Amino acid sequence: MKKPKLIMVINDTQEILQLFEEILSTEGYAVSLHSYTTRELELVRKVKPDLIISDHPPTAEKQAWQFLQKMKMSSDLANIPLILCTTSVKTAMEMEGHLASKGVLIVPKPFEIDELLEAVNHQIGGPHEFEEVADEELAENSESQTK
Repeated sequence: MKKPKLIMVINDTQEILQLFEEILSTEGYAVSLHSYTTRELELVRKVKPDLIISDHPPTAEKQAWQFLQKMKMSSDLANIPLILCTTSVKTAMEMEGHLASKGVLIVPKPFEIDELLEAVNHQIGGPHEFEEVADEELAENSESQTK
C-alpha cells in the first residue's frame, strides 16, 4: 500500500481546518492540521510535509510573511512547496511573480474547492503521483538489468 502525500494545513479557525481535512483526505492526501500560532520551523521539520497550505490572515500578516521568509531561508525546508490562502489579494498579487519563483502559489479567499485542488495538484500532483513514477522507474530499471 502506497503512502499518500502529506499536506500540512495552517489556519486560525478549527472549522476551516476540518474543512481542509475533509476536502484533502477525500482526494486521497494525508493531512496534518495546525493552528497558525504554531508556525514554527521545528514543527515543519517534525511533520515533514510534501506541501504546506498556510492561511494568511490580515490580522497576523506580519507573522505569516515571517514564517514564509524563515521557510525559504532554511536550506532543509526551502524546497517544500507552499500555497498561501489570503484575503490580502492586492498585496499577494503584487508579489505573485516573486512568490511563484520561490515555489509559492496564491489562492485568494474566498475560493472554490476546485481552485484549491488545482493549486495542490500544480504543486505536488496527485496523492500518490511521485510513488507511482518511482515504481515505474524501478520496474524499468529491473527490466533493463535482466536483459
